[in-house]
Amino acid sequence: MTNNRIAGTYEVSAAPGYAGDVTPATAWKILSENKDAVLIDVRTRAEWNYVGLPELESIGKKPALLEWQVFPGMQQNPEFVATLGNGVTHKDTPLLFLCRSGVRSAAAAKAMSAAGYSTCFNVAEGFEGPLDAQGKRGSAGGWKATGLPWRQT
Repeated sequence: MTNNRIAGTYEVSAAPGYAGDVTPATAWKILSENKDAVLIDVRTRAEWNYVGLPELESIGKKPALLEWQVFPGMQQNPEFVATLGNGVTHKDTPLLFLCRSGVRSAAAAKAMSAAGYSTCFNVAEGFEGPLDAQGKRGSAGGWKATGLPWRQT
């Protein structure tokens, strides 16, 4: 079930199993305008350290960092739902999931929706976006290419 206040206010693309997909710009808008909204970066520790992190300081927030798949073996984190559930107790809290390109974050949004969270969104282009013509990420879409704040750790 989608929180209609959110879905009716912002541009959200339908997706099976969770509240929907949003662009990075829409994710930023939700995070900026909704004090309860949380960005959950589900990439690996290696990605956070070497690729960078979304910077939410200007809106008084920090991204929650919780691996969906555990580096280096990349097995699914068996504690993901329980850990996030312990940190976010209100099941109508807007949760925005971010990964590299939008695949792992969609899986995380589905898992939290299945756990009873009603407002789970996938940031569809992720942090780095799809591959460009040269087979590289970071310029053809995503959080970084959109020009949203981020930092290297």
